[in-house]
Amino acid sequence: MQKQQTLQEGDKLPNLEVSEGEPGSKFYIGEVFAKGKGVLFAVPGAFTPGCDKKHLPGYVENYSKFIEKGITTIACLSVNDAFVMDAWGKHQGADGKIRMFADADGEFTKAIDMQLDLTNVLGNVRSKRYAMYIQDGVVKKLLVESDGTGLSCSLAVELLKHI
Repeated sequence: MQKQQTLQEGDKLPNLEVSEGEPGSKFYIGEVFAKGKGVLFAVPGAFTPGCDKKHLPGYVENYSKFIEKGITTIACLSVNDAFVMDAWGKHQGADGKIRMFADADGEFTKAIDMQLDLTNVLGNVRSKRYAMYIQDGVVKKLLVESDGTGLSCSLAVELLKHI
């Protein structure tokens, strides 16, 4: 297990396992963003109101604007299982645009110190809401919602201003 450290701009993205599509499809997130320009944003929970109505849809709607800026990978991450993330992506029309990463055990989220205790609301510890622009494996811009759940600085239109 990687040591917990608050991720900051200028840091290299940790290379920990997440999955996509189904639980057995594990890969290293750092390798996905090792070369080129990428965007990673996290949500507290799939199908939850703010995430489902505003956060993910904004990235789907602005997909072409990210591509125009040279972004090659856009991924959404949640402390959830791969089946739920896959179904949510299909529900939102994210297929072929936004990769849906499951941090099922929360290891990546904990390693970058972005965990948010939502046991009373969602049943377990989840991820804070954030968005980051990554270039060649290094975090160039990191936007974290001040309360961990808000919908202001981590939206697609806000991150686009920093790329």
